[in-house]
Amino acid sequence: MATNTIITIGRQYGSGGKEVGIRVAKELGIPFYDKELLQEAAKESGLCENILKNFDEKPRSLLYSIAMDPYAFSFAGGLEGESLEQRVYLATFDTIRRIADQGPCVIIGRCADYALKDYPNHLSLFIHAPLEVRVQRICRRLNVDADKAKAIIAKTDKRRASYYEYYSSKKWGAVGSYHFCLDSSYLGLSGTVEMVRAIVDHKEHPVPSPTEVDPTQQG
Repeated sequence: MATNTIITIGRQYGSGGKEVGIRVAKELGIPFYDKELLQEAAKESGLCENILKNFDEKPRSLLYSIAMDPYAFSFAGGLEGESLEQRVYLATFDTIRRIADQGPCVIIGRCADYALKDYPNHLSLFIHAPLEVRVQRICRRLNVDADKAKAIIAKTDKRRASYYEYYSSKKWGAVGSYHFCLDSSYLGLSGTVEMVRAIVDHKEHPVPSPTEVDPTQQG
């Protein structure tokens, strides 16, 4: 299935959003970007990849990042001009748009939907699932108990929400912030992938609406 659509996916932790993105990209034969985006941003911006990782979807204090990696910070421009937070965000933002300019792809998180909001071939999705479903998935994935899984989910979702809302000024996970919000537990991951493919197909090959009949012309 050839496509011209750029798909961005926001996701609750444990919802399977990343796996959905990987499968969609594979089935459509288009590139997938998650951590790979940081590598691209590092190449283009000259920022150390460790700095980008430290700020990845996490609005953090500048002093914390310096303490974590002072050597990398010395190569990131220090305090001159824009703040390090701004430089990291702009590097990511510019990389997302550059990647999108190259053709269809799937991009996970990092306010990609906001960066590409003016792209007509852009489809933004948010993948969510009930807490109990996500807890079960995280317990299996990380081999932790339910209480630990809930704590990890709450912390990760809070971090993602803070990052998204700070830079986009939109509500993370709200229906008005995306084209579609999908509960991955309703159809399962495979069914969700099929649904995304159906949405893409309809976006690129819309079915014409029936022509409305002018009531004044009716006999």
